[in-house]
Amino acid sequence: MRKSLLLTAVLGALYLPSVSFAEDAPAVATAEPTSPHTFTYNIGLYSQYIFRGLTQTARRPALQGGADYSHSSGFYAGTWGSNISWLEDSSNYQRSSLEWDIYGGFRNTIGETGIGYDVGLLNYVYPGSKTGRKGDGSGFGRDNSGFTDPYTLEAYAALSYKWVQAKISYGLTDIFGVQDSDGSYYAELNGNIPVGETGLTVNLHYGRQDYKGHVAGLASNDKLYTYNDWKVGVTKSWSNGVNVGAYYTDTDATDAGYGNDYYKVNNIGDSTFTAFVQKTF
Repeated sequence: MRKSLLLTAVLGALYLPSVSFAEDAPAVATAEPTSPHTFTYNIGLYSQYIFRGLTQTARRPALQGGADYSHSSGFYAGTWGSNISWLEDSSNYQRSSLEWDIYGGFRNTIGETGIGYDVGLLNYVYPGSKTGRKGDGSGFGRDNSGFTDPYTLEAYAALSYKWVQAKISYGLTDIFGVQDSDGSYYAELNGNIPVGETGLTVNLHYGRQDYKGHVAGLASNDKLYTYNDWKVGVTKSWSNGVNVGAYYTDTDATDAGYGNDYYKVNNIGDSTFTAFVQKTF
């Protein structure tokens, strides 16, 4: 009897905790399905807006921002904007202080090679009030009906591997107000080299803007406007999406195409430094 009572007590002691543990055990959580949709936003303040080596704000500050959507399939679309001054500076517009970009494309990797690709379309829109000036023979954005609209549509394709990217953008319309310039292209090589675990990235760039076409009575667009540009800079990034950086840019653009005749700066392609602070949400 004494052995039976002892056995019963031991079994009871073993059993009771198991009941207690079963009651205290947390329910197995059901993992939330990962959404294939991603939305991001960005805003930045720049000491000036540099585009393909050319200042778009006559060395003055620029406020920029955009929104992007991406799908897990590789499809993406977005919009971006910045203040500008080059159209008013060139007298093509009485009032125009905005560049509005709309773009979309597809990006992915090629099998297990680690090589990425990106193809898409980019629309540059410049709202504002045109001057309606008659042709003056300059060839830059002006014809007998006023001038060529700076509205630009480009198709682009890029290949990347680790921190190196090669990209080409092809003009499907006349580009940036230059007459008879459809078929012009911009080829570029970019390097964004991370510096260990510091959060610093060295930014390197070389590009060539090649213009096609010819305006009657003038030199070819190639001779007037084709140029090369380059950039070197550094960016510091934090995990909260804040990026701070600075870069030096320069070009071999000549005053004939980008200087005193049309702009309120000596040459919009002169060497210059730019600093910025930007945040992505």
